[in-house]
Amino acid sequence: MIRTKGFLRNVSFILFSSIGGLLLSLTGLSIGWMLGTLVMAGAFSFWSHTNSTSSDDKYVLPRFWMNAGQFILAIELGQKINLTVIDIFRDHWMSIMTMLLLSIVFSLLSGLVLWKFSHTDLLTSLFGTVPGGLSVIPGIAEEVGGNIGVVSIIQTMRVFLVVLVIPFLVSSFAVHSEKLEVSNNQSAFIFPSLEMDEMIWTAVLALGALAGYYIGKLLKFPAPWLVGGMLGAASIQAAGSSFAGHNLTPWWPNILIIAAQVFIAASIGSKFHKKMFTGLGKTMAVALFSTIGLILSLFICAFIVSKLTGITFVTAVLAFAPGGITEMATTAAVLHEDSTFVVVVQVLRIVLVCIAVPPLIKLLHQRRLRNRAHSHAARNI
Repeated sequence: MIRTKGFLRNVSFILFSSIGGLLLSLTGLSIGWMLGTLVMAGAFSFWSHTNSTSSDDKYVLPRFWMNAGQFILAIELGQKINLTVIDIFRDHWMSIMTMLLLSIVFSLLSGLVLWKFSHTDLLTSLFGTVPGGLSVIPGIAEEVGGNIGVVSIIQTMRVFLVVLVIPFLVSSFAVHSEKLEVSNNQSAFIFPSLEMDEMIWTAVLALGALAGYYIGKLLKFPAPWLVGGMLGAASIQAAGSSFAGHNLTPWWPNILIIAAQVFIAASIGSKFHKKMFTGLGKTMAVALFSTIGLILSLFICAFIVSKLTGITFVTAVLAFAPGGITEMATTAAVLHEDSTFVVVVQVLRIVLVCIAVPPLIKLLHQRRLRNRAHSHAARNI
């Protein structure tokens, strides 16, 4: 009975939040379902936490719904895996790797600004501004001694800012030839014709994505439901198409992508409440300006990569935007950009962050502590 009540409560929250997505989608904005749902869920979460008198009212949407959205998105992206990304990296790997390293440098500089002009410690400031994803960075920060609460808040604020701002900006650059087809036959676009072989192939891709998730979880991939699932579905898609001699097409209605956007956005929005920001006024203000500076610097990186490689500016922005794998991949998929490239670059950035950044930040922190100890000792002489 309790589980049923909780499930109905979660569904009600998602449906209510999706009203914002529906309204914003009517404006013609491609990412409207995600942004509208995100705004509605965040607003409702703020209101409910502020006005509730019972602890039962203070909850976030269970992880299941985020995982479900990532799983759907993994299958969507897995279908699109091809040799284009490999060719791009082979031809322009130097430019892309340079920009990835610069993006990490810019994020560390943003963290130094936050440390200098706020009350947070160096570890927390650096981990708070590193664009590694909400599911990755706070855990790493906790392991090396950072304040996981403050890191989570700053990381979440960064994701919110990126997810709310960048889709609006890149949508103005995206021109879709499919738009007329959608307006002329909306029902066919949302619910394509159903054929048995396509349904079977959809089930096979889903099993491949599920296997990819378990492998990704075992190997500790970031966002295993998305990254592992995408790799699993992509492997099945590539192998099956090669065996058949042509690209196999699953039955994949657009309503599934809408559902993925709603699940992901509602999950993110449900995490916000007023108490998260209590006593962090100055820190949040500095973090806001440093995050804006980071986003602007990465726009410059994206512009350079676009000019050097021929990749569209929108794809480059989403690939280098510090918004996390799920959020930027969802935006890329909805905008019909090269979502595969976006996921690959985002994953590569997170891998670099996880491998190189924690030891570097820890080294900087230890060096600062040693310098402080030496200064203290010198004053006592």
